[in-house]
Amino acid sequence: MVIDLNAPEAIIREHRLGSVLSYRGPASELCRLSRTGGLSCHDNTFNQCGDCSAQRAMLPISQIRDGAMVNHAPIGCAGDFSLFNSQFRRGLGYRGLPANNLRALSTNLTESDMVYGGADKLARTIRLANQRFSPAAIFITTSCASGIIGDDVEQVSQEAEAELGVPIVPVYCEGFKSRIWTTGFDACYHSILRKLVKPPKVKRRNLINIMGFTNEPAFTPFLAKLGLEANYLVHQSSVEELGRMSEAAASAHMCETLGTYLARGLEQEFGVPEVPSPPPYGLDWSDRWLRAVGQITDRSDLAEKVIIEERRRIGPKLEEIRKELSGLSVYAVAGASFGHSMLAICQDLGLKVLGMTGFHHDLRFDNDYEETNSLNNAVDLIGDMPHYHVCNKQPYQLVNILGQLKPDLLMGRHEGLPVAGVKMGIPTFFASDANLMIGYDGLVYTGRMIIRVLRSRNFARNLARHSRPPYTDWWLTQDPFMFRRSGDGF
Repeated sequence: MVIDLNAPEAIIREHRLGSVLSYRGPASELCRLSRTGGLSCHDNTFNQCGDCSAQRAMLPISQIRDGAMVNHAPIGCAGDFSLFNSQFRRGLGYRGLPANNLRALSTNLTESDMVYGGADKLARTIRLANQRFSPAAIFITTSCASGIIGDDVEQVSQEAEAELGVPIVPVYCEGFKSRIWTTGFDACYHSILRKLVKPPKVKRRNLINIMGFTNEPAFTPFLAKLGLEANYLVHQSSVEELGRMSEAAASAHMCETLGTYLARGLEQEFGVPEVPSPPPYGLDWSDRWLRAVGQITDRSDLAEKVIIEERRRIGPKLEEIRKELSGLSVYAVAGASFGHSMLAICQDLGLKVLGMTGFHHDLRFDNDYEETNSLNNAVDLIGDMPHYHVCNKQPYQLVNILGQLKPDLLMGRHEGLPVAGVKMGIPTFFASDANLMIGYDGLVYTGRMIIRVLRSRNFARNLARHSRPPYTDWWLTQDPFMFRRSGDGF
């Protein structure tokens, strides 16, 4: 898939990757349909809640530590600024950087602006951001409102850049453009590739780009075993570091959904290869990841040595965990790629995987690497999953699915959904920091955390006794996908 950096914005996932929001059936059948076609991006006739691709673009943009963000939108779109700020401060602490607050402004579009246009207000807000923060770059995130009125954000950005002498980076992430919320990540990365990344002055053979989440920098000790350094992107990066990401020896990601667009762009434009491997979760995937990194960086012999040593080191700990978890069943709910990584961990911990709910599914990939196809990798590792679901973060569907499958454990990510399991009396492991789960130590960490969760079964049971679900008995006996739009046979 070619990424066109001459275009001001990324092609949305429905058109670029054939992404879908609804599926139920065996995982193997979804893999087959992804290769042959036959799936469309149908949604439900009823949605309990939703997610916005603009929020997913603003989150990483807001975490760039010496940038400033101007959200060209009504003030309501700035409602997540407090969440972004808490993540920003926490992420700086994890990286050992001085604490600071978010540097973000809203143009506060009003009814009058919707009639007469908001371009002048945007220009004034850009000047204010430059005056108040003296940033190394100013990012403009668009919104449904600015897209509807048709403000020429590109022209305003070019004029402001000429006036202020600061890079002005438009991020075209209007929420209505795509039903796939992860399109927002692509919008963020497209803008960074287009405006900030420079050709490498030198190549750093010991540097690996890591496209991941904020929180614990767990790749640092993991890569150090190979004598390599991690360059974390985009969270807590500086504008200069973003500009120099082309100098790295390779790019890797913690989540295929999150990172393949940026990795593809770096490989296409600057020759930075993407690590052709699933992310390092669980034994097999960690082995494969280290071997792929070792091959790219001419450290294959060292990688094999590290694999042997790490497996030997954690072997006794892993056996103890497996004894305690043997025979227990698990269901996972998360964004598609990270959910598959959780399943790989569950397999190595000896848990019986009942199935999974992913929030969307990409039929194709920007990199065209079969090695990074996380669902195929999960099926190859675990075997087929008869209860595989794709739904757009709908709690009413998850509660119904859990009620029918009755797992011993729920593993989840993204606030709001895992709590549904606890309220049903199901012990639930919430993967709040996905970084801590990588590699061999991450496998042991996750196993021990699951054991802690299972030892508090009574808490979940007592909570269930005092929690009245908002769903009727009628709904809990229905097909969880009965509200899917007609015409989608899957």
